[in-house]
Amino acid sequence: MTTRIERSGLKIAKPIYDLVTDQICPQVGIRSDSFWETFADIIKTFAPKNIALLDKREKLQAQIDAWHQQNQPSPEFAIYKSFLQDIGYLVPQGPDFAISPSNVDAEIAQQAGPQLVVPIMNARFALNAVNARWGSLYDALYGNDVIAEEQGAEKTGPYNPVRGNKVIDYGREFLDGAAPLAAGSHANAIAYQVVNHSLLISLSDGSQVELAEAAQFIGYLGDTASPSSILLKNNRLHIEIQVDSKDQIGATDKAGVKDIVLEAALTTIMDCEDSVAAVDADDKALAYSNWLGLITGTLEETIHRGGKSFVRRMNPHRAFNAPDGSELTLSGRSLMFVRNVGHLMTNPAILFGNDQEIPEGIMDGVITSLISMQDIKSKGHQNNSTAGSIYIVKPKMHGPEEVAFTNDLFDSIEDALGLSRHTIKVGIMDEERRTSVNLKECIRAAQDRVVFINTGFLDRTGDEIHTSMQAGPFALKGDLKALPWISAYEDQNIDIGLACGLKGKAQIGKGMWAVPDNMADMMKVKIAHPKSGANTAWVPSPTAATLHAMHYHQVDVACLQDQIAQRPAANVDDILKIPLLGDRQLTGNEIQLELDNNAQGLLGYVVRWVEQGVGCSKVPDINNVGLMEDRATLRISSQHMTNWWHHGICTAEQIMETLKRMAAVVDGQNAEDPEYVSMSANFDQSFAFQAACDLVFKGLEQPSGYTEPLLHAYRQKAKAGNQ
Repeated sequence: MTTRIERSGLKIAKPIYDLVTDQICPQVGIRSDSFWETFADIIKTFAPKNIALLDKREKLQAQIDAWHQQNQPSPEFAIYKSFLQDIGYLVPQGPDFAISPSNVDAEIAQQAGPQLVVPIMNARFALNAVNARWGSLYDALYGNDVIAEEQGAEKTGPYNPVRGNKVIDYGREFLDGAAPLAAGSHANAIAYQVVNHSLLISLSDGSQVELAEAAQFIGYLGDTASPSSILLKNNRLHIEIQVDSKDQIGATDKAGVKDIVLEAALTTIMDCEDSVAAVDADDKALAYSNWLGLITGTLEETIHRGGKSFVRRMNPHRAFNAPDGSELTLSGRSLMFVRNVGHLMTNPAILFGNDQEIPEGIMDGVITSLISMQDIKSKGHQNNSTAGSIYIVKPKMHGPEEVAFTNDLFDSIEDALGLSRHTIKVGIMDEERRTSVNLKECIRAAQDRVVFINTGFLDRTGDEIHTSMQAGPFALKGDLKALPWISAYEDQNIDIGLACGLKGKAQIGKGMWAVPDNMADMMKVKIAHPKSGANTAWVPSPTAATLHAMHYHQVDVACLQDQIAQRPAANVDDILKIPLLGDRQLTGNEIQLELDNNAQGLLGYVVRWVEQGVGCSKVPDINNVGLMEDRATLRISSQHMTNWWHHGICTAEQIMETLKRMAAVVDGQNAEDPEYVSMSANFDQSFAFQAACDLVFKGLEQPSGYTEPLLHAYRQKAKAGNQ
């Protein structure tokens, strides 16, 4: 039985009560009794409103389901659009406006660069991410497939000088593009010096040159005659050339350059949502405790590697000499958002009323903000926001009413904690259909605190399928990405973001590169994100952040946004066109291949979530290619299978046979994991396999097609069985 402490009508599980009462409240100077009282007031006010919003989702879905069932084949598009307007799904668009958040940090408002998303319950991942503000380009290139393993450049032994030279050549080519010389190439540099407050580069032909843009040189370390570090700036991003002729790499370099270090992950989302498995008070206490450690700068993790151990901590800030000799300090850490959960889920960590579970999103909002007060109160010693703001990403909101609810909730949290209005900023995830088609009004609903919008193909597709489940069978998953609705969705996010004045005030983001071991293709493909006008995009690792940072040196996003703002805006009608299979006749082999792919990915993720509590990991796909998986990938796979079964593309028996066959495949892929719990050994006893089956066969009744209710229920069963 869970031990609970009663305060102000709340029944609080002891791990949460102890953390808040004994650790957090004393640090921020708030009496715990007063905190619990105001927390209870917030619950009494907002929990009923939360429930009402969820009821409206269900009512709208029922109306849409009934309309599609009654209108087969589908009538003209204009009739469908008019129906959505009549039921309030598609709301009228108001006059133009510009957002007006105050006290926004430069990493969000002014700089363009990569963004990491990491599970907050994993301290090692969280520390790696916050320290990924700066990354070694040489390490990133040497250890990945950006440099091909051919012609003697294989990753063999402790160090391959042939491969190392290719890395150095790549780095010099990057410098020539990002900070070109007035004449010649960085490849021919033999020395860097600071002379009369300027950078002077000696070349192998005996000449001395400056940078083509002298103002790009902004700092250095060491002696001016032979500096150990040269700091450059391009497109508002920093580049550090590290020099040490005694270093293993520097000794082989004509100029003694040992590394090129790039400013990389400008921002990181510390995630309490899709990438974690938090189903009870113990899980939530771990998430909040790690957020507290990140905000106070005290989070540590002991790493064991190769028979040795060391303690990983948050990096200090970086100090340089400005060209005139004054001190220049740059942040050594990624600026942190915290992603709360959405409006749907409740959590047994706190009970209220008639022993109802607390809406988890409200609990997240209050407690993560309470923790962040430590940062706001520490004037001059902030570990996160130097501008004095708290950054919360709010996912899975459906339409303007739900954004307005979040805005009102944040108002109340600010009042309860004594914070100035709009101290808490919000990131709006444009990942639900009702938000996409009403994006301008969603932004308006939080215009004084919005600092982030982004697109997410997977959740957005999962919601597309569930919303229009009764319209007919959906296209193959691979085809969904190529149909007009998705490009219109991606373009509209940029168009509306710019029209609402996000440039220079907020981030417009794009989604994840999901293949962490394939950096060569990422370097070819992901430049499309800054070219689209997005000033941030998600990457799966610190290494990927370092590599993706090069794209923002190649593209001046702020300049490009001015051009994009002049183009014709994407049409919401294109977004509303449902990506159905249509007249295409699938072969039996095509159907089975799609089922195999969906089932294998679904099972590979679910088994780790349910049995091990792993919310995000690199899961091998059906071809043994490691893909970053979280609940968004699961949502689309499960809903796609449900849709095909519902419309007779496949049978329940075929799906069950596929699930069982793929369970054996997934078991084999995880055979080397000593903590892995087999599914195929006993299907009837496997919580993970039962969860996977329910996700498909009960997919019609899942709210908005979300996977959380079933995952949470089966994870709680698995935890109880292991106790």
